[in-house]
Amino acid sequence: MLYQEVVRLNRILVIVLISILVLSLTLITTCGKKGNEIVIGVAGPFTGDGAQFGDMIRKGATMMMEKVNSEGGIDGRMIKLVFEDDKGDPREAALVAQKLASDPEVVAVVGHFNSSCSKAAKPIYKQMRIVELSPGSTNKDVCIGSEWTFRDVYRDDFQGYAIADYIHDILGKKRVAIFYDNDDYGRGLMEFFVERAKELGMEIVRMEAYTRDTQEFTPQLTNIKKENPEIIFISGLYTQAAMICAQARRLGIDIPFMGGDGLMSSDLIKIGGDAVEGIVITCPFIPEMAGEGGEEFVSAFEKKYGEPPDAWAALTYDAVGIIVKAIKEVGTDREKIKDYLATMTTTEKGYKGVTGTTVFDENGDCIKPLFVATVVNGEFIPAEKQFETE
Repeated sequence: MLYQEVVRLNRILVIVLISILVLSLTLITTCGKKGNEIVIGVAGPFTGDGAQFGDMIRKGATMMMEKVNSEGGIDGRMIKLVFEDDKGDPREAALVAQKLASDPEVVAVVGHFNSSCSKAAKPIYKQMRIVELSPGSTNKDVCIGSEWTFRDVYRDDFQGYAIADYIHDILGKKRVAIFYDNDDYGRGLMEFFVERAKELGMEIVRMEAYTRDTQEFTPQLTNIKKENPEIIFISGLYTQAAMICAQARRLGIDIPFMGGDGLMSSDLIKIGGDAVEGIVITCPFIPEMAGEGGEEFVSAFEKKYGEPPDAWAALTYDAVGIIVKAIKEVGTDREKIKDYLATMTTTEKGYKGVTGTTVFDENGDCIKPLFVATVVNGEFIPAEKQFETE
């Protein structure tokens, strides 16, 4: 009886030991795989009014991740993207920043898209010492005050001045009415436009502010119509811009519209229809005028998603590429990534991507080419007249 009991206990012990061994091997394998990935956070408006922007941000980031991983990753380590939705809301952005920055596996963050979100998240990333690289925040002050914040898109002062120049010099218009979204992006772009317009002797005949939840613009448009402007400039995002154009046409306002890069979305056309035909928009990327590797990127994007990439997909594609370039050079240490980006101050040291060459100044800002698109037959195409480049 004693012998049988010993045999039974030995069998149980063997089974337990085998189970522990199998579990240990499983944990080691799983942890090894997880620990071997390089994690990059991507923050943007994946729901809410800016969801179309978020969709393109997700697609652009995914394209670069898949490209890098298909080439063997970085020293055999695969890239993993963690997407976090800030809903285009600064309060949500702060929560997202805290979540990403607190995760020790996240080595850098690509985001945020909205200027107000980048500014809300900036002090958190600075405190937690992790890079925030925005592919869409253009407000002049986004990078000021933090060596951890960068962007691969131009600033609103550059864009605002350029829009005023285009309206005055190329379109030949002098009497302008303005609609602007009353947030960091809308106000900032509007203010720089007005500053330059006054320098050029243009007349601002009417200015109308709105909030992101506004849907009825008839009262403001009625006031604008009385002032007889030659053109209406919209400083905001695509949803409200489409509604403004549609309601203006119904009131018999048939003058041209021009807007900044916040209007650059296929949803502008889906929502606005015929009312946005002929609208002129400044933007940081047009597929037909893509930079290095642009043709390959556009072709691969269209094959995968069945639509062309917009500026935000392209800028995010490049933003992830910039982080990858830094990791290849200095590894995954957060501070070393930040320090490497700070050295990208010349064309030779910059990142050559589909949106042009990205170089950073002492604030983390960059200067990028500015293109002009227009809507013809329900599609964005390059405008006939572009800005002169040096």
